Amino acid sequence: MEQFTQEEGILLVDRMITAIQENKQYLSDIDGAIGDGDHGINMNKGFTLCREALDKQPGDLTYGLKTLGKILLMKIGGSMGPLYGKFFAAFGKSFEGKELIGKEDFLAALKGAVEAIQAISPAKVGDKTLMDVLIPAKEAMEQAVAEGCSFAGSLDRMSRAAEAGRDSTVDMVARLGRSSRLGERSRGVMDAGSASCCLLLVSMAGSVKELLDK
Repeated sequence: MEQFTQEEGILLVDRMITAIQENKQYLSDIDGAIGDGDHGINMNKGFTLCREALDKQPGDLTYGLKTLGKILLMKIGGSMGPLYGKFFAAFGKSFEGKELIGKEDFLAALKGAVEAIQAISPAKVGDKTLMDVLIPAKEAMEQAVAEGCSFAGSLDRMSRAAEAGRDSTVDMVARLGRSSRLGERSRGVMDAGSASCCLLLVSMAGSVKELLDK
């Protein structure tokens, strides 16, 4: 199968919530090396609030993503709240009115979500941020879809690019944000935002592939 339904798609949000909850210490430990050490704590707070909201009022994928985006935008501080808030709000909006979601729909949503972050952040590849994950992941999926890869195959390409992007931040010097003040001392540590971003993209890919196998 090359599509999944909007109703089934809420699994993507459920699994992302679990992924963040299970990795909150890991994300905070990474962040503690060159940042405040609260990235995992803040992300866990936002995603857990989303869990509570969806338990009270369940919905489909669009509803779940927009709820997540709104909560992250309003309830968690720092730079990541607005960035992820805009990202997931745009992701959800892209699926509005679609009963079935295929690889082109997912790619369009990913592109729109990346553009939503680019509208509020100057970050680009090489700056040691989540964009080192997002841009290569988007480009890898774009190329895979253009080459006629299956939905699952396209997601695998996206995930591999996300992981490579995350790992590439270890050797970078931070150019933006608080960690940029450390200069050369920021080299040798993975960027926490890239780590959480990779975790979320890989989680989504896994959830979609699970739905496609039904």
